[in-house]
Amino acid sequence: MTPLLSVHALHKRHGERLLFDIGRLDIAAGAAYVLTGANGSGKSTLLRMLGGLERSAACSVEFDGLHLPLYPYPRQLRHAIVYVHQHPIMFSTSVAHNIGYGLLARGGDRRLLHDLVDEAMDWAGVTHLRDNDPARLSGGEKQRVALARARVLQPRLLLLDEPTANLDGAAREQVIALIPTLIDLGASVIVACHDRDLINLPGVQRLKLRDGRLEAR
Repeated sequence: MTPLLSVHALHKRHGERLLFDIGRLDIAAGAAYVLTGANGSGKSTLLRMLGGLERSAACSVEFDGLHLPLYPYPRQLRHAIVYVHQHPIMFSTSVAHNIGYGLLARGGDRRLLHDLVDEAMDWAGVTHLRDNDPARLSGGEKQRVALARARVLQPRLLLLDEPTANLDGAAREQVIALIPTLIDLGASVIVACHDRDLINLPGVQRLKLRDGRLEAR
């Protein structure tokens, strides 16, 4: 089966230190991966490079049969790949506006926007927060709003950077419960984490950064 995304010759240095050197990374369509590794091994950097947020020199990708550079970041990937930060940035407007912002920025049909945002809020369990200022949300609520904001864009590949790192109790469980439903919708998901419950989700494939190399486990 042809991968959704194949990445070739991806490497990153911090000064003289080689953070990682990855000859090839294949991401299957509709598949879930957890990316593990020691702190400082480059997990977040790898996700940010795949999401076009960090420069990646001399790297090429194959996506949907197209051969593309990873830098400058191509339009085809910008519309297909969404990155969710460990500490999501929220606009000081409302929860509904935050969730719909990406669709508005892409010039989406405003007639469909309301229904798509409503559906995403219901999915994330934040409908009751529709008009709230995101600055007043808890950490778990912000993470679920960020996931809803990503979901409405219907990404082919979703990159989640430590989505449960600062959560505990019910907030953590609510976020974990949302991730398998993203895969059910057909998206591929890569989750960088240390969370054993995420690592042990059924059907998840494991990737580990160790000593600059990416291991499939």
